[in-house]
Amino acid sequence: MLDGVNMHRIATEMEWLYEYVGDEKAVELIAKAGFDGFDYSLFKMTQFDWKNGKGYLRENHPLNSPDYVKHCHKLRRIAEDNGICCIQSHAPFPVADELFRTLLFKSIEITAEVGGKLIVIHPNNDASVEQNRDMYLELLPFAKECGVKIAAENMWNWDWENERALPAACSTARSFVDHIDAVNDDNLVACLDIGHAEMMKDGTNAVDLILALNHRLQALHIHDNDKIHDRHQIPFSMDIQFEPIIKALQKIDYKGDFDFETIGYAADLKGNDLLGGLKRLCAVARQFVDKFNNKE
Repeated sequence: MLDGVNMHRIATEMEWLYEYVGDEKAVELIAKAGFDGFDYSLFKMTQFDWKNGKGYLRENHPLNSPDYVKHCHKLRRIAEDNGICCIQSHAPFPVADELFRTLLFKSIEITAEVGGKLIVIHPNNDASVEQNRDMYLELLPFAKECGVKIAAENMWNWDWENERALPAACSTARSFVDHIDAVNDDNLVACLDIGHAEMMKDGTNAVDLILALNHRLQALHIHDNDKIHDRHQIPFSMDIQFEPIIKALQKIDYKGDFDFETIGYAADLKGNDLLGGLKRLCAVARQFVDKFNNKE
């Protein structure tokens, strides 16, 4: 629970909705579907060319206009009018990209202006604990001024020849704990991506990460996959066994929110019946939280 309010809220990210309806309508649809809040993904303000390894700004995105703060305030008002809020945001990645690194301070500002209290900022996949520590220490004073916590997230590298995930910063329990503890600041916390954790083939899994992170864990990205590829599907639809994961969250007395990052599920909708698709996801999200709240 962040700042002692509204335990166990459910949210979903709005990146995929932007292409169909834009930010403002996306917030309305998420509220109508029954969610408590939204994850403001800032990916759509940028584009990353993975082939050439270079990031770009999307010049026509409202967050890249001189009036981006007004846009944030408008989204905040729409959310409040619909009884929801920004539960978290997600900065552009990869942070190894020079342009994207320059956007991290602006991403924190955007989070605060839209009403969010937590922003997920990935570590550099291939950097050392000390290098990532220095990045977070550079960002934290400004984040504190804005009233925003930063959450590191576990990612992965990819072996194209053998079709498997490879270790990256925060992908193992030891690495994740070391990253958080190296900064040693209550305003840097952990966001566990359950799907990413379950892709690893080195003995790592979501349960181990949850138990190791313990009180450090204050945010979640929840989705399903085949335990090989990053499918971002609706929970309980593929191969991840969520029951032991939920029990591990109960064991550490997890008090954060539940964010459902199901971009793959959204892609399968192909823009059809967006509200219906969101309602189905919301029903699964409520089922997930009900299982968590059932401590028997």
